[in-house]
Amino acid sequence: MADVQVDVSEIHWLMEMFQTVDVGLVVVNCDYRIQVWNGFMESHSGLSPRQVRERYLFDLFPEIDEDWLRRKCDPVLLLKNRAFTIWEQRPYIFKFRNYRPITGSAEFMYQNSTIFPLSNTRGEVTHLCLIIYDVTDVAVSRLELESMNHRLHQLSKTDFLTQLHNRGSWENTLVQEYKRIQRYQHVSSLLMIDIDHFKRVNDDYGHAAGDEVIREIATLVKKNLRETDIAGRYGGEEFAVLLVDTPEAQALYFAERLRKLVDKTPVTYQDTVIQCSVSIGVAESWPQMENHRQWLERADKALYLSKANGRNQVTLASQMPVEPVAPGIS
Repeated sequence: MADVQVDVSEIHWLMEMFQTVDVGLVVVNCDYRIQVWNGFMESHSGLSPRQVRERYLFDLFPEIDEDWLRRKCDPVLLLKNRAFTIWEQRPYIFKFRNYRPITGSAEFMYQNSTIFPLSNTRGEVTHLCLIIYDVTDVAVSRLELESMNHRLHQLSKTDFLTQLHNRGSWENTLVQEYKRIQRYQHVSSLLMIDIDHFKRVNDDYGHAAGDEVIREIATLVKKNLRETDIAGRYGGEEFAVLLVDTPEAQALYFAERLRKLVDKTPVTYQDTVIQCSVSIGVAESWPQMENHRQWLERADKALYLSKANGRNQVTLASQMPVEPVAPGIS
């Protein structure tokens, strides 16, 4: 009689543990009809064991991807092996609201799960047990870390003042474009842009005003870019723009449009209106260039001519005078 009382007590303890354990426990038969539903599942779904018993799982929870879950569960039934799901692959099986105050930013409960077979006394698999683990804390921490790392990576490539690519990031892009051009014989164009008389702006209005001029002109550059174009801050008051798959004639149109826009858009700083202009050099890629540096130098020489010839103008590298050949060089 004492043994019977011990067994009853053990069953009572097991049932209490089953109801209060901080994981979800769900048992379904081979037709995916719910047989067992513990307190965790009741608390987060709002459905009692009586309400869900013998209900078809996928009718009761239509947010579950039936094909996906069956692909997970069928091998468990056939091979008697366990299966696992993790939140990185699929955020949840049951879409429960997140209730943890620490991870309150999460819209739902991130879940891992274990699926294992339940056999009868003859060793036949008749049911499946799904254990649902709340891993919201881990998931949110991981996602926040990845987001922060992504932001740091972006900041490492971005010029703080203009939010354009910084020189290193932009030049890396230019190197990749040079390699692509060499491989596929495409044509792209490179623009070097310099703010005219920028030292005078700093001297007359101060460096804070100079920063505002740089920011405003960077904004105008960004407004004129296509999705494939890449702009960067190359130096103090100098910008560089890579126009991918763009011949010289189209690059000239872009450059002239930008030049005119800057010329007619004064910058206002603390009630002071500052009139600005830019000089631009344009260089189309050519098959004989040996490296991206040659391309940069060619665009820079065109920019120098724009400044030497009076500023506020665009010079095409193709229209530059041919440089004299040094003696002894053919």
